Amino acid sequence: MVVGESHVLDGERSAVAGNGPAAGLREAVRRMRRELTAHPPLAPDRTVAEDALEELAGQAETAERALGLVDCERVRHSLLLVAAALGSISALTAPLDELREAVERLVPPHP
Repeated sequence: MVVGESHVLDGERSAVAGNGPAAGLREAVRRMRRELTAHPPLAPDRTVAEDALEELAGQAETAERALGLVDCERVRHSLLLVAAALGSISALTAPLDELREAVERLVPPHP
């Protein structure tokens, strides 16, 4: 296996060197963008969601460069914007769940 590669074990991604929470968030953002692009542009808040996805991608990049240091509130706020804009679109439920899980791995919820 190459550094940065991942493989699927029992339906979950395994941790491989170079594939931490920030990389998981980056991949979840990519999937959401792909799914959103394939979806008809019916969502009135689509631009809000796209901007929030851009912010999440930037925070994932920052986390990789800064050894996991991110602005937790900005990450949570961006996830909230995406969920509010796209949460009612049932076709986007799976990628939205993946995005939420990736954010929670990077920025655990408040106790």
